[in-house]
Amino acid sequence: MTATPRIAFLASHADGAQRALETLTAMHGQHAPEDADILVPLGGDGFMLATLHRYGGLGKPVYGMKLGTVGFLMNQHDCEGLLGRLHAAEPAVLRPLEMVAQTESGATVGSLAYNEVSLLRQTRQAAHLRIDLNGQTRLDELICDGVMVATPAGSTAYNFSAHGPILPLGANVVALTPIAAFRPRRWRGAVLKADTEVRFHVLDPYKRPVSATADSHEVRDVVEVTIRESHDRTVTLLFDPEHNLEERMLAEQFVA
Repeated sequence: MTATPRIAFLASHADGAQRALETLTAMHGQHAPEDADILVPLGGDGFMLATLHRYGGLGKPVYGMKLGTVGFLMNQHDCEGLLGRLHAAEPAVLRPLEMVAQTESGATVGSLAYNEVSLLRQTRQAAHLRIDLNGQTRLDELICDGVMVATPAGSTAYNFSAHGPILPLGANVVALTPIAAFRPRRWRGAVLKADTEVRFHVLDPYKRPVSATADSHEVRDVVEVTIRESHDRTVTLLFDPEHNLEERMLAEQFVA
């Protein structure tokens, strides 16, 4: 990073984020994301994910500041001393999941997920799914409200609420976690090597329709969903040393 980095400030529509945007651009100037050395999104985790989806392909480091409801992927908001914080920040390299969904209509839809890919029933009927890992069937039929594959960074979000494991960064694993599994009754999911190809087959898509969501991108009426770790896309998040992402993930496992 240069001595005085070119910063692209990005803000959610929240009033606090918009006020911070005015303050920070007055102090440090403003650059387009394509021309910046670093991106600074102002908002919550939802806005951070939107920023990563929109600008992750630029390969710029991202230092978020929390000005939203949830800010697990963000640093604390403070307009003072930003340049010093940027220079001291510690990197966390994230690799997203790639989802390819086939729909009843024959369409193929691809998307990235930095947190998780989740399959959910669309009606009152439980979903019936088959799970293949690297081309081999591992579970003939999972009857459930849904199932997800979560990255380490996303393992503290929806995955954790569904009683999935919190995964350490850099462990090169992902979580396969059921949502309200009915059969097998006691199946709690699995921890898989990150390079595992996970394929879900919807066994009764017309009577029991299922949607697939990669972060916030939903595809309805899917019949098959393939998920694998991206080979060519990474994003670097920056965190204050005293609140780095690895420490936050560890702390989440020791809260009352």
